Amino acid sequence: MKVPMLDLSEQYLSLRDDMLQVLDEVMKSSRFILGDNVKKLEQDVAAYSNVPYGIGVANGSDALHIALQAHGVTAGDEVITTPFTFFATAGAIARCNATPVFVDIDPVTFNIDPSKIEEKITDKTKAIIPVHLYGQVSDMDGIMEVAKKHNIFVLEDAAQAIGATYKGKTVGELADAATYSFFPTKNLGAYGDAGMIVTKHEDLAEKMRVIRVHGSKPKYYHHVLGYNSRLDEMQAAILNVKFPHLNEWSKKRRAHANRYSEMLTAALGDQVVTPVEAEGNYHVFHQYTIRVEKRDELQKFLAEQGVSTMIYYPQPLHLQPVFKELDYKEGDFPVTEKATKEAISLPMFPELSEEQQNYVVECITKFYQ
Repeated sequence: MKVPMLDLSEQYLSLRDDMLQVLDEVMKSSRFILGDNVKKLEQDVAAYSNVPYGIGVANGSDALHIALQAHGVTAGDEVITTPFTFFATAGAIARCNATPVFVDIDPVTFNIDPSKIEEKITDKTKAIIPVHLYGQVSDMDGIMEVAKKHNIFVLEDAAQAIGATYKGKTVGELADAATYSFFPTKNLGAYGDAGMIVTKHEDLAEKMRVIRVHGSKPKYYHHVLGYNSRLDEMQAAILNVKFPHLNEWSKKRRAHANRYSEMLTAALGDQVVTPVEAEGNYHVFHQYTIRVEKRDELQKFLAEQGVSTMIYYPQPLHLQPVFKELDYKEGDFPVTEKATKEAISLPMFPELSEEQQNYVVECITKFYQ
């Protein structure tokens, strides 16, 4: 049997007629940039996030950069974030000519450890970016307590966590702004690059809208240096078809995660550390990530058995060559560094079958026994 990490084909077939219809409508309209589909998606995702403003942009990476730029992050500023995330988080900080300042993670959730944030705050700290990794919200009470004490802007990186909730509130409403990625592999994925920023602040939203169109308002009059980062109409149309199904897909992901955990624990006990849903969280399992010994050997074995896996992430951001001038060294963030050697993500998508899950667990059990 072959079990892919992700298979979007079944999802597409179930939505194919609606997809083709909306794409045909876009092409007939001949309006491809910032049209009615983009406006609808912005309104719907903002409402889903319990905030008034949504700003569609070209991708999740630009969403982070635009949000920071709109807040005024620039050269000489520092932005605190986690070293255990995709490069785009720190890359957006560096693209603002600001300095990423890393804080180690919680060993259970993989998210930034709020207890370690305050010691990294200086008079240069302009923002904090918690990343809701794998689909679970960070400890936002702890983060916001520190941020409010020091009057610091907080931007949720919710690229992997649309639909996740924390103590009854959804991502998007927990801080000053939040960013989503609609990369095809995400829980709500486009058929290309796409992203969005949501916020409760009207002035911030207006700045973001201006930045995404070359800093132009009115057209051809440029008061700030922006760039071209617009969510295009065809991707928005695709996302509008998918969006009503998101909650049901999240429920299926959660069911798959529970089943994985039950089977793995029954078969292997403490030989595998399964994900923990922190108290008050509604985890949407963008990834189902376990911690194991002999991780690399396990991945090789599973590949030989036809089971695809991914390692998110094999090298932490503080040790990336591009950030060598920040003078971090191995051992600076031991919890993160341990996670990079133990974490492995198993196949996870709404259409994953019980038969496929059974096979994945059988293969993992065979490796460790």
